[in-house]
Amino acid sequence: MARIGVAIEVGHDGVAVITMSNPPVNALAIPILSGLKEKFDEAARRNDVKAIVLTGNGGRFSGGFDINVFDKIHKTGDVSLLPDVSVELVVNTMEDAKKPIVAAVEGLALGGGLELALGCHARVAVARTQLGLPELSLGVIPGFGGTQRLPRLLGLPKAIEMMLSSKPIMSEEGKELGLIDAIVPSGELLKVSRLWALDIANRRKPWVRSLHRTDKLPPLSEAREILKIAREQARKTALHLPQHQACLDVIEDGIVHGGYSGVLKEAKVFNELVLSETSKGLVHVFFAQRATSKVPNVTDVGLKPRKVKKVAVIGGGLMGSGIATALILNNIYVILKEINSEYLLKGMKMVEANVRGLVVKGKLTQGNAEKALSMLRGVLDYADFKDVDMVIEAVIENISLKQAIFSEIEKICPPHCILATNTSSIDLNIIGERTSSQDRIVGAHFFSPAHIMSLLEIVRTERTSAQVILDLMTVGKIIKKVPVVVGNCPGFAVNRAFFPYSQGAHLLVNLGVDLFRIDRAIVNFGFPLGPFQLQDVAGYGVGMAVGKVFADAFPGLTYKSPLLDLLIRSGRNGKNNGRGYYIYEKGSKPVPDPSVQPIVDESRRIANIMPGGKPLSVSEQEIVEMLLFPVVNEACRVLAEEVVIQASDLDIASVLGMSFPSFRGGLVFWGDAVGPSHIYKSLKKWSELYGSFYRPSRFLEERATKGIPLSAPVSSSSRSKSRL
Repeated sequence: MARIGVAIEVGHDGVAVITMSNPPVNALAIPILSGLKEKFDEAARRNDVKAIVLTGNGGRFSGGFDINVFDKIHKTGDVSLLPDVSVELVVNTMEDAKKPIVAAVEGLALGGGLELALGCHARVAVARTQLGLPELSLGVIPGFGGTQRLPRLLGLPKAIEMMLSSKPIMSEEGKELGLIDAIVPSGELLKVSRLWALDIANRRKPWVRSLHRTDKLPPLSEAREILKIAREQARKTALHLPQHQACLDVIEDGIVHGGYSGVLKEAKVFNELVLSETSKGLVHVFFAQRATSKVPNVTDVGLKPRKVKKVAVIGGGLMGSGIATALILNNIYVILKEINSEYLLKGMKMVEANVRGLVVKGKLTQGNAEKALSMLRGVLDYADFKDVDMVIEAVIENISLKQAIFSEIEKICPPHCILATNTSSIDLNIIGERTSSQDRIVGAHFFSPAHIMSLLEIVRTERTSAQVILDLMTVGKIIKKVPVVVGNCPGFAVNRAFFPYSQGAHLLVNLGVDLFRIDRAIVNFGFPLGPFQLQDVAGYGVGMAVGKVFADAFPGLTYKSPLLDLLIRSGRNGKNNGRGYYIYEKGSKPVPDPSVQPIVDESRRIANIMPGGKPLSVSEQEIVEMLLFPVVNEACRVLAEEVVIQASDLDIASVLGMSFPSFRGGLVFWGDAVGPSHIYKSLKKWSELYGSFYRPSRFLEERATKGIPLSAPVSSSSRSKSRL
């Protein structure tokens, strides 16, 4: 493995090649940054050095600043842990150097990595190199001068787009726009970069200090108009994210007062943002996602994943077609099985519509779409299952049907075949009880729409083999999902923790709170939809079925409302038939349906829980707390039973599976931020007023009274469901 550090090598041509090495992506850890300063100073002093080339080891320039430093700052509150890179290194040492520096860029130059390259006097890159400034996705802004140099090299509109979207561009586009000076084959990168550096030293090529360029900046009035439009757009798409407006303010400062002023303002704003709650939440989510790939007794026991080339999907409905789409888009052959030709044709058309939809949105080329669809075949029996590597059953939530399917496929599929179910709530032991292949049975719980939502909940039983878990984790990563391994219980981790969410919303409505006000409060909190609009979109049948599963599994802890029954009887079915709590018309945004009010009134009359017969008066914050504290409470039971390996797994699962706002760090992280004591006291008070639905769990009570964070590890027990 390459040594971590910065090396300098001076050739006979008088060019010093400075190489960063910190595998796998040459992250700019503190020792790398101090090593760069040291080597640039050495190159500046040496008489045998005429010019400098900066590059990265192992075919990658740099993936950016070491985010572990952010984590340390968040834990200590000590912003002095951040080194002075922007002015001391990038401006004073690099950009204002007396010898020219060329960045030789390959693989990727992201975040601080790209900002180092922007501080050089020219940039030579290999084809298909990723260039981007994704800092806003971590709650901060570029901090090594990127807010100033990128607009001066790319032009203002494209630079704003890159920073606010956090999406990279390829070096080919960078060359067209002026960010990259030349694109060369990988084998010639250093040779061309060395010659380019010497040409600058000998005045045969321009010596460009990006911070001093103004030729690509529009006149001030035009720049302000561009920034104004960007601000309005960010208010719509990034309402809760202060870093977007802060980034635009810093860009404007540099245009008005000059690049150096902009760099100083950038450093000040960066230091403020890195301590913000938004940055703490987003950085936590970043690390939580990475932590999901380490599973005790699975990823640490020397197993190698087996290849999964061919998968059978049983059921071509909404979930099955979405799962099939995700697989074929990533070069995995799929056999889609249905019970008759009518259903099969419908399922095949849904897969095709999913794929064509990505082409229309510009996310997939026509050629790749055709290639994906060529990997799909529809069948009406099990004859073609004899050589599949995995089966994913995605039929309706019917226990006897699922049992029959598993009994049949066990006889036909090869002995190595993984037998997976997409059930969202049924105990896997019950599904597989008629088989003798308990070690191959696993839950592959996708979230709808399966080809878009990025969470894959992998459910293991006491008998599921480590090999099967590892194989399914690997498939999950191939199809661009984030696999989270959880234990087997009703609802597993995500649906189990969130069952009180919609039930709490119904309880509030029956207490007299306006349902559209509840939805608005939850959207203002950061969810994309409120609980009632979400119910419209998911369909009432799902809500009824899942509600029954949880009522049976957790007697005394659920709340049954008459409202859904009344809606269904009135002929409403949400988005499916255009009428639910909202009215759905093609081409229009959903609008609240005032005619639902008599049904709500009837529900309140039947429930008869309004205090003194009068509607409950609550603030928006109280609405959010009365909906989400019971969810945190159920998450505490999930943690106590060790259904998840660690609390951060529930955080990432809540963000990716239930759209819990990522800037709040996920469900448990948010619970700790609000304070276990406040949550416990609130639930205790509400349980006395409104019943056992709000009863605090023992785990929450213990953590609240002892002052222990909810996320602190549980002392592992023999009944751990996720670590088996």
